[in-house]
Amino acid sequence: MDSPRISLIGAPTDVGAGTRGASMGPEALRVAQLQPMLEAHGLEVADRGNLAGPANPWRPPVDGYRHLPEVVAWNRAVHDAVLAELRLGRLPILLGGDHSLAVGSIGAVARHCREAGRKLRVLWLDAHADFNTSELTPSGNLHGMPVACLCGHGPRELVELGAGPGHAGTALHPRQVRQIGIRSVDPGEKRFVHQQGLEVFDMRYIDEQGMRHAMELALATLDAGTHLHVSFDVDFLDPDIAPGVGTTVRGGPTYREAQLCMEMIADSGRLGSLDVMELNPALDDRNRTALLAVDLIESLFGKSTLMRAA
Repeated sequence: MDSPRISLIGAPTDVGAGTRGASMGPEALRVAQLQPMLEAHGLEVADRGNLAGPANPWRPPVDGYRHLPEVVAWNRAVHDAVLAELRLGRLPILLGGDHSLAVGSIGAVARHCREAGRKLRVLWLDAHADFNTSELTPSGNLHGMPVACLCGHGPRELVELGAGPGHAGTALHPRQVRQIGIRSVDPGEKRFVHQQGLEVFDMRYIDEQGMRHAMELALATLDAGTHLHVSFDVDFLDPDIAPGVGTTVRGGPTYREAQLCMEMIADSGRLGSLDVMELNPALDDRNRTALLAVDLIESLFGKSTLMRAA
């Protein structure tokens, strides 16, 4: 398989979050040497800079959603930027920004897969299921809703954006998603996730069965016709090793479990696009969470301790 040509796209906003600071995430990843690290592995990397969008107005929810017009505007910008890179045959890495931006990112990937006749698998690495709706959400923060929006449950503007113009369906079907590392789900959201049939490898499953088994199942049936999208929320990691996020939840994957997860994705040879979301330098300790994120991204692109047989 040819080495991917990578495009970095910054989306500096925290408009979908309940805590300020994720807007500084893209720059923190650059300071942590993301581009030089990828280039050191012989990859061609183009940094497309940062997208522009509305400022965070910091207002209360309206009809169950906080900052919906601003979130829609940012997601349109993300969708168009990611789709443009995919059409150039490049691998886009979205540098977030809060996780509401996954509607635009994964919507673009889903549209590209339809156009190219490819199957899509989404790995959602996160402490949270992000499957809330305006009826279920305790906060109205849209970064808790992107998976639901992509599966057709959310405000019309985001559902239609994710689905793409002229497409009567939704961006995703729940069976295309594998969620890994989940350990914080709101009560109503928990019932909804169960009803929709999302495949969730929560931390109890990982504790009992191990990360290897969870990842084997999450990556099962991938083939040459499958595009693999990884949406990596940095709060997936245990806060003891990754404090720089706005929604820390204790009991996440350890450093070694996270490395194994990334190495197994790399071994699949199917990675086609990546989100790196919710990094919040305002809550970090000397950029250590960004440095860890870059270390894990390096493993996604083939860093391993030893040479291994294909």
